[in-house]
Amino acid sequence: MTGLISAACATGFTFLMTALGAAMVLFMYSDDFSDKVRRAFLGFAAGVMIAASVWSLLIPAIEESEKLGKRGWIPAAGGFACGVVFLMLLDKLLPCFAKDTERRRGRTAMLVFAITLHNIPEGMAVGLAFAVAARSADPALFGAAVALAVGMGIQNFPEGAAIAIPLRQHGMGRLKAFLCGAASGIVEPVFGVLTVLVAGAAQTVLPWFLSFAAGAMLYVVADELIPEAHLEGSRAGTICVMIGFILMMTLDVAL
Repeated sequence: MTGLISAACATGFTFLMTALGAAMVLFMYSDDFSDKVRRAFLGFAAGVMIAASVWSLLIPAIEESEKLGKRGWIPAAGGFACGVVFLMLLDKLLPCFAKDTERRRGRTAMLVFAITLHNIPEGMAVGLAFAVAARSADPALFGAAVALAVGMGIQNFPEGAAIAIPLRQHGMGRLKAFLCGAASGIVEPVFGVLTVLVAGAAQTVLPWFLSFAAGAMLYVVADELIPEAHLEGSRAGTICVMIGFILMMTLDVAL
């Protein structure tokens, strides 16, 4: 029960940080977004997602697999490929992604979906950390679980903004954009608590979930965000990709 309560509190914190990031859209000074500003924000979102795919998803997938005594590259490569194929099929099957007149709406929907999907294994990772700490009763493991939750929460701040701001740019109301951005993080406490309840099984499949989410995120980045951010040779979009990448990489490594 201690592990369950701790995981619920920790993943509740990560969700709150996502909501705080999304809340930035409520305080933006202007609603008049030029193409240059829009591309800059898309580039920033792309940079955040690239770094998160590597340091929050692929590297942990390899490490978790090796802890189980398995070859780390197998779930990393296999799950990544599955994530890419899944998004490719989704891109083809959902009509709103295929219509040119709805292209921006489809692009934003894929961005929201990819970040929400990547929050699932992050919630699982936090839940698993607290489940292991509760079973071992080791203060050091509990401290490591808390540090993991704090780190992921801080990372979630720019991710919440990366969803809400593009939604606002594409014409959605401020409040609705905020709610959509915040809602992308609600999967973390849900899956964090579920992971504590089924900790053994969750540990086995976690590497696959992590790499699957990485593949899905990078597909969206490569297929949608970077091309859009770089339209007409936009330097602002390219520079903001680098800024987003550096910021997220720093948060991942430092925390």
